[in-house]
Amino acid sequence: MPELPEVETMVRGVRPGLTGRQIKRMRFCRCPCQPLTIRPSRRRLQQVVKDRVIESVDRLAKRIVVKLDNQDFIVIEPRMTGLLLVTDPPTQQHRRIVWELAASRHGPESFEFWDRRGLGTVSLMNSEEFQQLNNRLGPDPLKMLDEDWLRQLARTQRPVKNALLDQSIVTGIGNIYASEILHRARISPETPAAGLSVRRTRHLAAAAREILEAAIQCEGSTLGDGTYRNALNQDGSYQNHHRVYQKSDTICPTCRRGRVRKIIQAQRSTFFCPRCQRH
Repeated sequence: MPELPEVETMVRGVRPGLTGRQIKRMRFCRCPCQPLTIRPSRRRLQQVVKDRVIESVDRLAKRIVVKLDNQDFIVIEPRMTGLLLVTDPPTQQHRRIVWELAASRHGPESFEFWDRRGLGTVSLMNSEEFQQLNNRLGPDPLKMLDEDWLRQLARTQRPVKNALLDQSIVTGIGNIYASEILHRARISPETPAAGLSVRRTRHLAAAAREILEAAIQCEGSTLGDGTYRNALNQDGSYQNHHRVYQKSDTICPTCRRGRVRKIIQAQRSTFFCPRCQRH
């Protein structure tokens, strides 16, 4: 599932070629699989975006935000298997939407949304609707200060791993990076979030910044199923730096004495070393 580093990588990959470009046509591809969730409707979306100019491409949590010159927003949530691409997709049968661009001497002729499982969403929002979405989300971990982490984690007694996945507490972190961040900070995923000391919360904040920024530099993590690809349909490489995620029963690479364990928290797999990640 694309998390903050993967979505940020997609945004950085498409932004140079899309900013300032005019959308001439939005086309929905025939796909035999589960259809995407489109809001408000396909026809309305096509009507509104036609001939509009793309002002910016940014990220909001795990969403890609394409701002148009009429101050509307195309908000794309990739979810489990969605990709935003400016090149040929991994497969033809899972192509979902193509935005054709006005001719230019530089940049792509189009960009498209590809989704193998069809769990992604594409929404058209006006400024008020977009602000309402923004207000429902917690702060971005790449922009949070230590005091922000202290305030947000103090809101819940749930295990800190579950708190990191709660998009109202902190946005963009998913299952992969929550496990890696807590391992870097040497914090047990079962520790109550509000029970963390100031010192340990600062360690967590530093670990989050380090892990997420490193993953962005590596253009995200492409796991064994090969689903995630960057905007140019290429693998990320941060999976080569995972220390605990999907490494249960292996020797911990940090302490070299414990073994990585897998537990289930909130119906999600958590990976950690019980020897060096303490309550």
